[in-house]
Amino acid sequence: MRFLLSIPMGFIRLLLQSIYLALSQIWANKVRAILTTLGIIIGVASVTSVIAALSGLKTKIMSDIETFGTNRVFIWPSQPDSGPKRRASSQVIRFLPEHFDGLLEHCPSVESLSRIDTYGDSIKYKDQSIENAQVHGIENAWHKIESRPVIMGRPFSAVDQLQGRLVCLVDPSLRDKLRLDKNPTGEIITIGHYSFRIIGIVEKRPSMSMIDVGGRGEEYEVFVPFNTLYYKLQYMPWFMAMAASKSPEVSDEAKAEIRFFLRQKRNLKPGEPDTFGVLTVESEVRKFNEISTRITLVAGGIVGISLLVGGVGIMNIMLVSVSERTREIGLRKAVGARSSAILTQFLIEAVVLCCVGGLVGVAVGQGLTTLIAKIPNVKLDQAYIPAWAIMMSFGFSAIVGVFFGMFPAIKAARLDPIEALRHE
Repeated sequence: MRFLLSIPMGFIRLLLQSIYLALSQIWANKVRAILTTLGIIIGVASVTSVIAALSGLKTKIMSDIETFGTNRVFIWPSQPDSGPKRRASSQVIRFLPEHFDGLLEHCPSVESLSRIDTYGDSIKYKDQSIENAQVHGIENAWHKIESRPVIMGRPFSAVDQLQGRLVCLVDPSLRDKLRLDKNPTGEIITIGHYSFRIIGIVEKRPSMSMIDVGGRGEEYEVFVPFNTLYYKLQYMPWFMAMAASKSPEVSDEAKAEIRFFLRQKRNLKPGEPDTFGVLTVESEVRKFNEISTRITLVAGGIVGISLLVGGVGIMNIMLVSVSERTREIGLRKAVGARSSAILTQFLIEAVVLCCVGGLVGVAVGQGLTTLIAKIPNVKLDQAYIPAWAIMMSFGFSAIVGVFFGMFPAIKAARLDPIEALRHE
């Protein structure tokens, strides 16, 4: 039993002694060690800071997408590039409200659906007016899909939708801009040439740090029943639809079901291209993850060249160290040191030297990450170095140490003790 325990204990003792000797050598030649590991330090600092910036960017965008909703499905009419309808008029390509009748019953992966149309118009209340406000024609499911409930008053009723009543919902920004009361329910505003009665307030669109949905800063929104906009105002009949799958995991199934359903509704024959587009947010999330992974790999590969250059420097300095310590190696062999012990010592010295460079590189990378996070207007305040990047840096540094330290270590182990003792 003692014999079995003595083998691993002896190896651990040799390993600790070799690490201690390696650190002593590094400390005795501090300037040379810093210059030698400069390539490792630059490589590790570069790769960790690049990964930190990409991780921060990904965190920001994913946070915005989660706020936006990963189970959303967008549906819009689209002119095909080929087929018999590639030159069809907009009257043929556009959606009709009845195209979506029965969709929820025939698409089990779809939880909710809202037809939606949007245009810009002027809005007036007494002596206050707003030009080019966003007028949305929606159905009640829109509130659930967008996660923007009615926070004051009431939503549109079935009668409002069926009869196309001139009622509306406003967002808090529009209410404040028109200087309406905090609860403006019952007030009359003018949208274009029509008078609408306010019946409620819709929750303001959540702010997103990276994705500017409007693209034009502050927007003012008013919502009317979809049938009111489509049948009474008769503005922009080229409308779209928005749906929500039952979960992000079944978004692809929902997309396929919607596509099949609409092809049947629009009488498209097999082989004909779609006259509409269907896009799921979940599929875009997967594309973004794939792109960010590729960028990380490419960036890591480019800056990894610095690590290889640093490895060449490590090999050179270890060869110099073997030459300087030839008499020491001969003395150790003369008193009984095995070649394997000499090889292990020099190999561990190379690995420790690379790992020290990796440690300093991670520290420098963390400093660069902190600076990146403080740069204004770049929106990388959530930049961070993930744990896997730190482990990868140390692992790659150790591999570089083993790879480039092997030749000097073998050379030291093969020295003849008599010739080594004669070395001046």
